[in-house]
Order: sequence, then C-alpha cells, then structure tokens
Amino acid sequence: MATAEHADFAGRLDRARDGLAQQGLDALLVTPGADLRYLTGYDAIALERLTCLVLPATGAPALVVPALEELAAQASEVSALDVEIMPWQESQDPVALVAEILGSGVGAVALDERMWAEKVLAFRSAMPRARQVLAGPVLRRLRIRKSPAEVQALRSAGAAIDRVHAQMAQWLRVGRTERAVGADIAAAIISEGHARVDFVIVGSGPNGASPHAEVSDRVLQAGDTVVVDSGGTTEAGYCSDETRTYSLGNPPTDVSSYYDVLLRAQMAACAHARPGVTAESVDAAARDIIAAAGYGRGFLHRTGHGIGLQTHEEPYIVAGNTTVLEPGMTFSIEPGIYLPGRHGARIEDIVAITQDGSERLNLAPRELSVLPT
Repeated sequence: MATAEHADFAGRLDRARDGLAQQGLDALLVTPGADLRYLTGYDAIALERLTCLVLPATGAPALVVPALEELAAQASEVSALDVEIMPWQESQDPVALVAEILGSGVGAVALDERMWAEKVLAFRSAMPRARQVLAGPVLRRLRIRKSPAEVQALRSAGAAIDRVHAQMAQWLRVGRTERAVGADIAAAIISEGHARVDFVIVGSGPNGASPHAEVSDRVLQAGDTVVVDSGGTTEAGYCSDETRTYSLGNPPTDVSSYYDVLLRAQMAACAHARPGVTAESVDAAARDIIAAAGYGRGFLHRTGHGIGLQTHEEPYIVAGNTTVLEPGMTFSIEPGIYLPGRHGARIEDIVAITQDGSERLNLAPRELSVLPT
C-alpha cells in the first residue's frame, strides 16, 4: 500500500519504544487500523483472525498475521523494517503466540484504542498478570504532529476534495434527490484522486439543520439551502473533509443574515489558529461571534477535529481542550448554524499549523454559493 512519501516507519517504531519507556510500559500491541498503518505502513484488513504488531519496550518487534495474509504483509512497508513477520495457521492460537513472544515477565501492556473488545479480553485471559492500559499516551504525541510529508499528503487530499466541490453546480439541481446528488459526489471523490469514499452528506432545506444528515429521497426545491459535507481517503492513507453551503436560487433572507455571521466566525477562527494558542481558544474565536449575533443555540457541535490517517483524531477543537497548538497539527475549522425545521449552514476547511500561523488546505470559495435553478 502506498503511504505518505518518505515516511520514517523505523523512526516511528523507535519513538513509540521511547514512549513505552517514559510510561513505564513493557509492550505495545496494535491491531489493524490507523495506528498500525502509522507505525508500519501496513494497511491490514480487520478480521476475526488476529493481526497484531507486538512491540516490546526492549527486544525485537514482530507482526503476527494469519497465514493467508502473510503475502499482503510482506508486500507492505513492513518488509523493509526490522520486524519479524510471524504467520499463524488456522489450527494455532495467535493470542497464545503473542503471549509467548512477550514472555511471562510482562507487567504492563498498552493496547491500541480501537482494538476490538474480543481481542482485548482474549489478551487479558492469556496474560492475566499483565496490566492493560490504553496506548493513547504513547501514540498521541507521535500522531498529533504531522511531518512535512504528512501535511503534503493532506494538502493533496484537500485539493482533491476542492475539485469535487468545483463541480457541484452540475449536480445540485431542482428536481433531483439528495440520494442522486450524493451518488454523483461519491463517484467524483474517487475520480478526483481518492481510493475510498468515507462519507457524503447532502442536507437540503430542513435536512440541512441536522449536521450529520443522511442522504434521503427528498427532492431539491427552488430556494433550498444545501449543506454538502464530503470526504474520502487517498491511496496514501490520508483523509479529506470539506463542507460548503449552496443555495438553489436566491436564499431566504434569514439564511443570508446568519450566513454572513457564520463566514465571519469561520474566518476569525482560521486567523486565530497559530502556534501557542489553545485548541479551546480556536473554538471560542468562532463561537463567540455566533453567540453574540444571537445564534449560539444553533451552533450544536465543536468547532473542529484533528485529521490525518483518520477523519476524526486529535486535537479536538472544543471548549475544555487546553492543548497548546504546535506546528504540524492539522484539524478542521467548521462552525455551523442550524435552525430545526427550516435550514442550516456550515463552512469547513482543514488547516495546518505552521511555524508562525496556519495554512488552509481547502481553497474552495467560502461564500454562500448561489446556483441557478
């Protein structure tokens, strides 16, 4: 599988080991998901059969894989690392194999935070004396700051989803259903450079007041405001996520009024994002403007979320998060205003914290786009 250019997987494994030492942990166990791909480059399939990276604090790491996945593991970046690929046969117990690799003296094991419960409980049974903890404290500091190559991968993903939004006028037309428009958007996500479609939201009219509205058979009507939020994952493994709001013909007067507030809020939060400020202060930069205009109750969600190998990851741009922003952190800035039963609007860009400010990775126009009916 392709991954971000020049990814230093060996260095990531070494830094994960350093994190284990700092936390006083004996080993890290990572099953298929973003953490495994981040550490090794292997985009493994999550199956009932166990695939697990075994990273001891000291000693050689191993990748335990089902025998039928051995060739896939060998074809990944794992083959270039000092990681032994250990296939297991259908008649073997892979959990017992992991326990054997770690030995009886293991005292504390960190588990990736998205590990299936059945795997967690199986490891607990196989290593009853080992204390299980979440791997977040070990992996968070590694993944929250992106390398220049990772930022470039996100920049490319952002440009790809910009190209999708540039075509929206040909799909958003009176008389079509949200579902039909969503199908066109999904096809374009692939054709414009993604390997996978992650989500498509087409919230028209009153459906736009639900931030995570599913596409429906509602027919687009003249005067509708339409919230379009879509994203995918590129071949390199990095995600896109962008929201723009469109109007089919002239919008209702109240939409025009609160959209101007929303645009000011989104731009203010983007301008505020820079090294040294907190995540919660970026949220406040947007929220305070919306609240002052009387729409505070209509802003239902946090201002943003981190993005990388997952669409949602740290840092979360929300009140109470005192994380200080640093260069390399990447996240969305996406305030919204939603009026139940009527309509809604959201503007979302991905930004990357630079040495002295931030860079927007989505460059599509942010103004309300009025389309012909």
